[in-house]
Amino acid sequence: MFKDKKILILGMARSGYAAASFLAKRGNTVILNDGGPIEKQDKDKIDELEKLGVKLVFGNHPDDLLDKTFDYVIKNPGIRNDHKMIKQAESLGIEVINEAEMAYELLPKDVTLIGITGTNGKTTTTTLTYNILHDYYKERVHLAGNIGYPLVSILDDLKKNDIIVMEVSCQQSVNFKKFHPHVALLTNFSEAHLDFFENSYDKYMDTKCKMFKNQEKDDIAIINHDNSNAMNKLKDIKSKKKYFSSSEVLDGCYLKNDAIYYYDDKVMNISDVKIPGKHNLENIMGAIMISKEFDVPNESIERTVSNFKGVEHRLEYVDTKKGVRFYNDTEATNIKCTQIALSSFESPTIIILGGLERGQNFNDLIPYSSNIKAVVGIGECRERVRDFGKKINKPTYIFEHLKDSFPKICDIMKEKDVVLLSPGSASWDQYKECEIRGQEFKDLVKEIK
Repeated sequence: MFKDKKILILGMARSGYAAASFLAKRGNTVILNDGGPIEKQDKDKIDELEKLGVKLVFGNHPDDLLDKTFDYVIKNPGIRNDHKMIKQAESLGIEVINEAEMAYELLPKDVTLIGITGTNGKTTTTTLTYNILHDYYKERVHLAGNIGYPLVSILDDLKKNDIIVMEVSCQQSVNFKKFHPHVALLTNFSEAHLDFFENSYDKYMDTKCKMFKNQEKDDIAIINHDNSNAMNKLKDIKSKKKYFSSSEVLDGCYLKNDAIYYYDDKVMNISDVKIPGKHNLENIMGAIMISKEFDVPNESIERTVSNFKGVEHRLEYVDTKKGVRFYNDTEATNIKCTQIALSSFESPTIIILGGLERGQNFNDLIPYSSNIKAVVGIGECRERVRDFGKKINKPTYIFEHLKDSFPKICDIMKEKDVVLLSPGSASWDQYKECEIRGQEFKDLVKEIK
């Protein structure tokens, strides 16, 4: 399979590059097409692909590029199925898949695949699961998927009885046909990425569930029992269902007496957890559920979890200055993520909001505003942040740039406060990517004397 074929790869990015490199080495005729300018690509990667014989077509999507001689189109997950090249492939009867589906077809049979998906928490759960398993099983464990490592990129490194921990996005799931993990976890459902799914929440959830519905009776599905949509959507799957809950004691993983339990066995105290918020306790319970499928002992789980400080840029603890804790949540590019962040703290909180103008409704934060001490608005939509601050009757300060806000933040913060960058907005009004905004925040915290 995927040898001596003619294949069009649509979209460069990480997965396109990894797929092109892998397939070219297996004797396939590979054409990579990306609508962006070639000048913006990594020159070393371009040189490598050209040396492997990959034909590169950048800058547009020529109508005459595809014909019936192609065996597959492998698309970047971020490309919608209504893209003209996808429609053309379908009309020509050419099979359309993505890099994850292709790599799945090539996985050795003696390797165990773990898939983690959901609206929120999947990166934290994936990272923590990987850390626990890698700490215990060492080089047998590999990290892959939407977290930044295309599945195809680790195929050549796999050995018998290895374990793959993979973050799975909804965009990857769109083109799944056979893909299913031996152990799959769903963190939760809430409305997100609806523009990719014709504004249909049902279509979004059904797409996320594809890998569960492909599972077989000997596979394991781990589900957040507190999320009614997750419970409803997965009620009829064939695999064995197991549950975790932060609100009730059940057969599975749960909270009791300020500790985390797994089937009546105490795993660790909640006080040893470094990352804040009930949602992170749910992420931890999900990681514990997976780890227990691989017989990891409590001592090993406790050691790894108690040393885990979170994923960079996602409610990341930065430092404590003058008794004030600073958290970088720059990845909170929508209001739902900011709601989660605000609900994670009980201390007086100075919240930094704003960025790209997308018509986001900051008033949706009102039910989560009881601990807000002051509001700082930045970026393109800062005036609407000001309106929100007035609505909740809290001191509000407006600045165009993040760096300009720090003298005021340092002036108003008091011991035991929290300063939280959780913008509820994308960063593209001022930054190429939100990670740059988060790094600037961390640098500004470091400069506080």
